[in-house]
Amino acid sequence: MPVKKGRVFLIGAGPGDPGLITLKAIECLARADVVIYDHLVNSQLLDYAPPQAEKIYAGKIAKKHFAEQGEINELLVQKAKQGKIVARLKGGDPFVLGRGGEETEALRKNRILFEVVPGITSALAVPAYAGIPVTHRSLSSSIAIITGHEDPTKKKSSIRWDKLAMGVDTIIFLMGMQNLPQIAAKLIEYGRKPWTPVAVIKDGTLPSQITVTGTLKDIAARVKKHGLGAPAVIVVGDVVKLREKLRWFDILPLFGRRILVTRASRQAAGLEKLLTRHGALPVRLPSIEIKPIDGNKKLDKAISKIREYNWIVFTSVNGVELFFKRLNELEMDARVFKDIKIGAIGPATGRSLLERGITADYIPKVYTGQGFIKGLKKYRVSGKRFLLPRADIADRELSNGLGKLGAVTDEIIIYHTVRPRGSSSAIKELLLQGKIDVITFTSSSTVTNLVSRLNSKDRSNIRARIACIGPKTAETAIKSGLKVAIMAREQTMEGLIEAMEDYFREET
Repeated sequence: MPVKKGRVFLIGAGPGDPGLITLKAIECLARADVVIYDHLVNSQLLDYAPPQAEKIYAGKIAKKHFAEQGEINELLVQKAKQGKIVARLKGGDPFVLGRGGEETEALRKNRILFEVVPGITSALAVPAYAGIPVTHRSLSSSIAIITGHEDPTKKKSSIRWDKLAMGVDTIIFLMGMQNLPQIAAKLIEYGRKPWTPVAVIKDGTLPSQITVTGTLKDIAARVKKHGLGAPAVIVVGDVVKLREKLRWFDILPLFGRRILVTRASRQAAGLEKLLTRHGALPVRLPSIEIKPIDGNKKLDKAISKIREYNWIVFTSVNGVELFFKRLNELEMDARVFKDIKIGAIGPATGRSLLERGITADYIPKVYTGQGFIKGLKKYRVSGKRFLLPRADIADRELSNGLGKLGAVTDEIIIYHTVRPRGSSSAIKELLLQGKIDVITFTSSSTVTNLVSRLNSKDRSNIRARIACIGPKTAETAIKSGLKVAIMAREQTMEGLIEAMEDYFREET
């Protein structure tokens, strides 16, 4: 049997926002047997690797290295020699002040196959997220990217401060926070005007991004006053003056707001990604957990006689996932739905069906049981048989409405909705301290289960705005003693975010 040859992909993970990774990087991660990742790599990117892939943290923080560079080089060689596909995930671009050259030298020396996958460097992306173009026709025609932390073993600096200070319009320093006073002093010493604009951007491209502006003369004092630390990008030049006019990220309505996500863990990621994209800081506190029913004989029986149904109505993504999971286990697929009409309550449920090769025949304009019944009247369903795969806590609104239209319904419970285990004391503390801006509820059960964790005094002390996905959820929240401030017009995750944005726009 031939020996499997190892390979290393040296991948740029981008500046922090997980959406800024490249398609090629995602493809390489999907092939990995091992992922070796740095401190500044967004942990969400690890989800692109296979679940069984070995994940090794090799972060380096100032004065605290979990792995020295030589150890990392040796690890890359060792794993590749074992015949493994290694994804070396590095913040920004691996060849822009990322020591990628040293790692590839070690690989070449050991005759290891490697490929470099460039990433978006923080030197360009972070200023862009702060509203600072690094070049501008009227202000800057040249840029320089400089390390703010040179190799400490070098006898003297290789930075030509005399040439740099006056020879480049925009100067960008990476890893320079510890040396900010010295950097400013050197630039002034070699001719840059003391009033030259400077921006220091911490946590660039993330919802925690902070930007402090000043001049070469006062920037160190301003940064100290604001308590900024590493990591940060330093931008020197007249382009910094454009920030107030061009800033876009940190003025988003949800920017920097902590938003509590109460959805089940398996569904929370989608809403969290949307929130992050809109500049918010999602905080996960699942108030429900989905528990499939094992050995569900009623479901198996319904599937065995599925041809007897005229309609199958899916009310949630969970219902779709679990129904199709059981179909697959029974070695069946979407062909069983031939000549059966499919209903879906809500576009997310419709998309989940579409991913499995099924286009819903009917999705109501209002994504509730009542809305489904209202639009169904034109289909002449009297005497037709309906199968409703559903949760144990679903109300009877849909089945009762179908009964009034003369339809015959079979309701099959395919999952339980339960309160998750585990401590939530830390997040509860944030909530009671007023450090959560919004609590999102996407179903009545998320309301009920969260409220059950709080006593009446705690409930009355909640200062966070309550955001509900629809009127039914809002009604449950109000009955539980909560004041609903935000309700989505369209009952989707996108609609919920839009409603929150509208609320904060009006508030400001």
